[in-house]
Amino acid sequence: MLDVTGLSKRYGDVVAADGVDLRVARGRITGFLGPNGAGKSTVMRSIFGLVDPDRGEIHLDQVPIDADGLRRIGYLPEQRGLYPKMPIGDQVEFFGRLKGMPAARARRVGRDVLGDLGLGDRLASPLDQLSHGNQQRVQLAVALVHQPDVLLLDEPFNGLDPVAVTVLADLLRARAADGAAVLFSSHQLDVVADLVDDVTIIATGRVRAAGPIDDVRRNHGRPVLEVDTLRPVDWSSIDEADPVSSTPSSARFDVATDRVASVVAAIDRIGGLDRISYEPPTLSAVFAEVTR
Repeated sequence: MLDVTGLSKRYGDVVAADGVDLRVARGRITGFLGPNGAGKSTVMRSIFGLVDPDRGEIHLDQVPIDADGLRRIGYLPEQRGLYPKMPIGDQVEFFGRLKGMPAARARRVGRDVLGDLGLGDRLASPLDQLSHGNQQRVQLAVALVHQPDVLLLDEPFNGLDPVAVTVLADLLRARAADGAAVLFSSHQLDVVADLVDDVTIIATGRVRAAGPIDDVRRNHGRPVLEVDTLRPVDWSSIDEADPVSSTPSSARFDVATDRVASVVAAIDRIGGLDRISYEPPTLSAVFAEVTR
């Protein structure tokens, strides 16, 4: 379990983090979301020891993170920190050894991870001969090679094609299934919604929503009501709500939970209901509301 409590960091007049609480449980994937400049990278760098927070506590399994704790963390920074001229197989092995792995094991596991990421045939290639997306895959391999208990990934899907996104998502699910605590930031909310168990959303350095993703969707934003009618309807005659989109015999509404019954009853009186669906708001809608 990774626990961040009351983390605050100021750079001059800029408050990067303001009392951030964050919990990442073993065996679960947590999405860390926020607009640009919200404080995500500051929090993640603080966890990994690259930033010294002004206040707050960071614990791994109820123990403050020290040098041994850092070796249990795999970190992917937003900006790559690899060696351009070094062959990628040697490079991943090198970083595995820095994390305390024996050389032979670092070499074997590094090749396996690069193979899983679709780079098994490029082990001898220097990093700067790879595309942007493949360089991102190498950075991911560096974060994964020592099979860490905690994964911190800052925008890991940047530059990846859809196939690589699927491969990475499967790898993160596998690491969580093995008991790792996974935290990643991303602006690709469709990927986040499909992948995570939990979500924490911050804006201007403060947590605005946090918890299991289904609970966050239920508790924030406006649910989506969709209806098909038996007869064409003049939607302007529905006083209870205005549709977001409509055809003569169907409509979509963003409507508060306590108004759904009255809206449905009004539609049924005028057009007769053929089909109705009611879903919590999308993660994108929640994000827009809580970071507004």
